[in-house]
Amino acid sequence: MTEIAFKKVELEHRELISGYFRRYPSRSCERTFVNVYLWSRHYPVTFGVVESALVFKSEGENGLAFAYPAGEPENVKRALEALMRYSREKGCPFRLYSVTRENFEQLEQWYPGRFTIAYNEDIADYVYESEKLASLSGKKLHSKKNHVNRFKTTYEGRWSYEPMTKDNLEECFQAALVWRRENGCEEDEEKSAEICVTMNSLRLFEELELTGGVLRVDGEVVAFTIGEPLCADTFVVHIEKALSRVPEAYAVINQQFVSHACMDFPYINREEDTGAEGLRKAKRSYRPVFMVEKGIVTEESI
Repeated sequence: MTEIAFKKVELEHRELISGYFRRYPSRSCERTFVNVYLWSRHYPVTFGVVESALVFKSEGENGLAFAYPAGEPENVKRALEALMRYSREKGCPFRLYSVTRENFEQLEQWYPGRFTIAYNEDIADYVYESEKLASLSGKKLHSKKNHVNRFKTTYEGRWSYEPMTKDNLEECFQAALVWRRENGCEEDEEKSAEICVTMNSLRLFEELELTGGVLRVDGEVVAFTIGEPLCADTFVVHIEKALSRVPEAYAVINQQFVSHACMDFPYINREEDTGAEGLRKAKRSYRPVFMVEKGIVTEESI
């Protein structure tokens, strides 16, 4: 029997997991400790080191699946073999989730024609050029620039942007509670998980060494955002929340945060749209430079 010790992701595992992600980087938004730690509170995800490669396992009502291992190529291949045996012994089909095109190309080199991938548009990450998000220059982003300019005119002398620090975290927490009420999070399981992740990001903001920005109108926090470096050339924005009474707040916090906190990175990953029509329309309207496509890998039936 193939024995693999999988365990729940805890704060004490931060250096181990972050170390793998630093050494074997990806532009996929899942490849940060913050993401896996916060979302593993809501989904049945555990992790283990298999053949010296880092592996995440999802096992619940949707069956058994693994994230593509992170590690040296020879260790990744050995880990995949171990996971195939593990799946067979459990009587489950072998499946991999959130597999990028680069991952699948590697898999194809090792096992030509043995596996297929089904890409899922709902989980593809939107990646933008930081310079474009900061300047909003060009015809395609003209409407976005208009939103920002309208906000600046409407609230002239009344608005401000500042970095998120321990001194304004409580105010952001209160703004998040307002957002929760405005968006019916109690009745929506996905939104409930989303706001829980937001609250925990604020609660652990300093401990997780996150970077954030805060937008105020008349001294009140009306929007905030949180992210972190994803790899050498990409910053990932995990969270962005704005109050409904300031319609342009989303456009402004996006532009201000990138301008003030992200210009050392050529690219900004703003994560997926989860298939939500409004979110998809909004993310596409910012004209991503490319998408990080991800899919489910299954073994071809023989």
